[in-house]
Amino acid sequence: MCRNITTLRGLQPAATGEEIEAAARQYVRKVTGVQSLSDATREPFEAAVAEITEITARLLAQLPERRQPPATVPPLRRPEVQARIAAKALRRP
Repeated sequence: MCRNITTLRGLQPAATGEEIEAAARQYVRKVTGVQSLSDATREPFEAAVAEITEITARLLAQLPERRQPPATVPPLRRPEVQARIAAKALRRP
């Protein structure tokens, strides 16, 4: 699990819904300690991710623009991560 949640405010182009959800998922994993979902944890975990995604999107829309973009590139925008996601999608039936 990543130890740092990606800064999404100030990205050009703006953070996508997928990036916002990934940050929310990372946050929920961190605060709950849940690494893999079970039948007992799936519903509350996914509900929390959805709620935090919505709150984060609303917050980012309401904040003023940043003067400087974030110092690091979000993981979902990195070529090596995109390649890994694409390869994983190809392996799915």
